[in-house]
Amino acid sequence: MLRFRSLASGSSGNATLVEARAGRQTTRLLIDCGLGRRALDAALQAAGVAIAELDAIFITHEHGDHTGCVKSLVRHHPVPVWMSEGTWRGMGCPDLGILRRTARAGEDFELGAMMCRPFAVPHDTLEPLQIRCSDGQAHLGVVTDLGHVPGAVLAALEGCTALLLESNHDTDLLQRSPYPPFLKRRVGGDRGHLSNAQAATALATLNHKSLGVVVAAHLSERNNEPHLAQAGLGAACGPTPEEIVVAAARRGTDWLPAG
Repeated sequence: MLRFRSLASGSSGNATLVEARAGRQTTRLLIDCGLGRRALDAALQAAGVAIAELDAIFITHEHGDHTGCVKSLVRHHPVPVWMSEGTWRGMGCPDLGILRRTARAGEDFELGAMMCRPFAVPHDTLEPLQIRCSDGQAHLGVVTDLGHVPGAVLAALEGCTALLLESNHDTDLLQRSPYPPFLKRRVGGDRGHLSNAQAATALATLNHKSLGVVVAAHLSERNNEPHLAQAGLGAACGPTPEEIVVAAARRGTDWLPAG
């Protein structure tokens, strides 16, 4: 069984917990760690998981809302940390010792009852990766922080039974926002963040009868509204998937099945 839970999602911090169970074996992966220690402890406690029960952490890229407390966390809890070479350099080459694991696009790594496949995305960092997780039956695609959705990303997400998909901003709200012009260009650019319309277009391509849950993630608190993101994704996919959920910025989602 594969399930997942957004712990937080947005510019104030991002973290997603994925859990695979096979018989008596339970494997837990934390994707991004963009919270302070107290906030992360509280979010994990709400999910019924202790930090000591994590099997690994995967860092998608070096921006602070995704790295958060990871360096201080691993000083107290010896959890392996997967990230690309570029992300490690972008973080300032932190000394993680034997806990550091190098992730590469297209190269699977096995984590207990879970198989993980990182894939490259277009974002304004050194070597950003997003990830697909599977227990052999269910397939969860986690993809945020990308400025557009190239064919290679669509291919990496093909056949997923659940998606956590960035729906960062409404284009009109972004253009009317008080952001300075350079920031509007950065957010809306090809290496920035997905708009509701871009997310909907991607979902229309990825939608199939086995897709059960879609989570709209990384919503801008200034340049989006939950109902706009949900409506855009809903219009793109018709009667399936069965459920479209919007991840709240500071409390994420409840546990959701990945298949």
